[in-house]
Amino acid sequence: MTKAVFDVNSDGIYNKEYLTFILGEEEYAIDILKVKEIRGYGQVTRIPGTPEFIKGVANIRGLIVPIIDLRIKFNLGIPIYDSFTTVIILDINNRLVGIVTSSVSDVITLSLSQIQSLPDCGFILKSDYLLGLASVDDRMIILIDADKLMTSRETALQHF
Repeated sequence: MTKAVFDVNSDGIYNKEYLTFILGEEEYAIDILKVKEIRGYGQVTRIPGTPEFIKGVANIRGLIVPIIDLRIKFNLGIPIYDSFTTVIILDINNRLVGIVTSSVSDVITLSLSQIQSLPDCGFILKSDYLLGLASVDDRMIILIDADKLMTSRETALQHF
């Protein structure tokens, strides 16, 4: 498992900021430095032949941006599109990609000591894009590596 790169603060403690969001019933987080903007879910043009989790493309200020619903990709049930549904626009290797989420929570700062490895569940997880788990107050947050998620074999955005 790959650990995120952390900055050292004045106390010598490693910290990193994450944007947290909800997918189905679970809370996830992504490196805030990858986030370009957050917007409501709007008009998306479906592209024939793409996987179901690729909702299509959207025109964002003159740029055609692929829109991926992570709730479908992660098989979290039938997604609901309502006023809380958000699209997080990410910059992945100088390419914009939108991810659909149930809602956005907040920005949190995590230290390296707050991040735990994924537990060994006795089966193989196809999840090299999961960085680990963080416990914040009473919340369990799943950390995602945006670069690896968007270039993973099953997402195959490099071919989109």
